[in-house]
Amino acid sequence: MTREAHAFWLRSPGVGEIRPVTLPEPGPDEVLVRTLFSGVSRGTETLVFAGGVPESQYAAMRAPFQDGDFPGPVKYGYLNVGVVEQGPEYLRGRTVFCLYPHQSAYVVPADAVVPVPEGVPPARAVLAGTVETAVNALWDAAPLVGDRVTVVGAGMVGCCVAALRRRFPRPGRAGATPIPAGPGSRRRSGSASCCRRTPPTGATWWCTPARAPPGCGGRWSCSRRRARSSS
Repeated sequence: MTREAHAFWLRSPGVGEIRPVTLPEPGPDEVLVRTLFSGVSRGTETLVFAGGVPESQYAAMRAPFQDGDFPGPVKYGYLNVGVVEQGPEYLRGRTVFCLYPHQSAYVVPADAVVPVPEGVPPARAVLAGTVETAVNALWDAAPLVGDRVTVVGAGMVGCCVAALRRRFPRPGRAGATPIPAGPGSRRRSGSASCCRRTPPTGATWWCTPARAPPGCGGRWSCSRRRARSSS
């Protein structure tokens, strides 16, 4: 049985198009997924769409199921939620997340999809990639149990970082507070302004603006507070 799908391709920087795709018949260890939602990464995909990926980063920024090459033509993306229509019985009919580009249906190995937990709306599940970014940020920063962390930026990634960090054991109370950053920001949580230049009492990590014109714009730098010597 031949099945057709449609995919978004970046034909050249700044120019996109929808292309027809003929799907292969899934093998015994593969699944056919019908897309429900796909998400656009505001940072990475904006860079890709504009043709701004440095040549030195072509390999590092390649998506798992990317077709084509930078700067284009290229089929790029990695936030996809769909329903398994064909495949192993334990996955058939399940809503799954996959690191697949923007395409109406696709065939991938069964181990490339992750079932979405019951009760999680498919539209929300597309943000799993944002949570993955937050996990990577925590791995890179490597805060320790008991550290107090301030997250600068209360966007999707910042709030995910704070939510994950709050699960770390800490005496007294959870230790992560997201603070808005950027022009026109307003305090949305916590007790510190985004333009504050001194760490809150007891903070182990603190991010401050290297240059802070009105509205908290400018570059930001993060540093770890060194423990004071007891001597």
